[in-house]
Amino acid sequence: MKFSTSKTELQKALQKLSKATPTRSTLPILGCVLIDASDKKTILKTTDLEITIEVEVPSSLEEAGRAALPLKTLLDITSELPEVRLTLAVDEKNKAVLTTDVGEYDLMAKPAEEFPKTPEQKDPTAITIPGDTLKDVINKTSFAVSRDELKPALTGVLLQVSDSGTVAVSTDGHRLVKYSRSDFGSTGFNRDVIIPKKFLNYLSLHLTNEEVSLLLAEDHLAAKVGRDVVVTRIIDESFPNYESVIPKENNKRLVVEKEVLLGAVKRVSIFSNKSTHQVALSLSKDGCKITTEDPEKSSKAQEKIVASYEGDPIIIGYNADYLKDIVSHVGGKEVAVDLSSPVSAALFSSTEAKEEVECIMLLMPIRLND
Repeated sequence: MKFSTSKTELQKALQKLSKATPTRSTLPILGCVLIDASDKKTILKTTDLEITIEVEVPSSLEEAGRAALPLKTLLDITSELPEVRLTLAVDEKNKAVLTTDVGEYDLMAKPAEEFPKTPEQKDPTAITIPGDTLKDVINKTSFAVSRDELKPALTGVLLQVSDSGTVAVSTDGHRLVKYSRSDFGSTGFNRDVIIPKKFLNYLSLHLTNEEVSLLLAEDHLAAKVGRDVVVTRIIDESFPNYESVIPKENNKRLVVEKEVLLGAVKRVSIFSNKSTHQVALSLSKDGCKITTEDPEKSSKAQEKIVASYEGDPIIIGYNADYLKDIVSHVGGKEVAVDLSSPVSAALFSSTEAKEEVECIMLLMPIRLND
């Protein structure tokens, strides 16, 4: 195998590919990038067995071939090289040589046959989605995904696409996000799909306004972003009935400027207990007061902010970290919070919601210390 390419093109590809290279693994081959150079194109590939990334690199081919080379070594040397043209050659004994105008660098490759095969996409269903739409879906939902590996169904985002629209749902048991769009749908996807967070986070970093092709097979999902392809395993679990936990009759409403509420919670929570992160919201016609107290450190704080409130007075407790997360992901300048009681879930939404987009964020309260 022998081909040449620019230092910048190779470095950019390796940076993308490093996201699917495990830092520690019992399989040394997973620390390598598989290079497949043919007369049609040069493809670089990495995998951590959860997601697989394929990146096409513009190149001039001298000899077709395949080999696996240590990704970190290639990334380190390309990061230190000036902008030059470089040539990579691998012989039949897996000896690799990287040559530039300024030097020559030898390293050992591994046989391409040792690299895990990319899962086959048999008869995939394809849909096309605008990149900015998909990015908004990911950004609004992925933060509420659970990290609990004992609940695998909650470690991804549920995607439901039909001819009437698209719904994405995530929850960790404390928070829940339901994001719906009526302006985008497809009859091609006729089943619920739980997509791993790692795959979605990678996509979010590389999405533009250009359309993205999603290819859904039996147990894998692939996304084509430009000339790159990302493949992931679908989480084969049943997502819980999320509609049953979304309250329908919350009769109290708080409306407040997003940055005002967020700033107050950030400041007050500095003085909260480091185990519970507990803050209390006291709501009345006079506005909203945010308080916290940590008897262990004899610290406490309170702030009163201007807000509009309709309903009977209520005092409700929240984990400050979850509250900050929810509020920061609400779009627009104002947040509407619909509540019922100190032990019932509250619904957070934007007062500037678009007709074709609905995003509700549910947050469970915590019991306040007496």
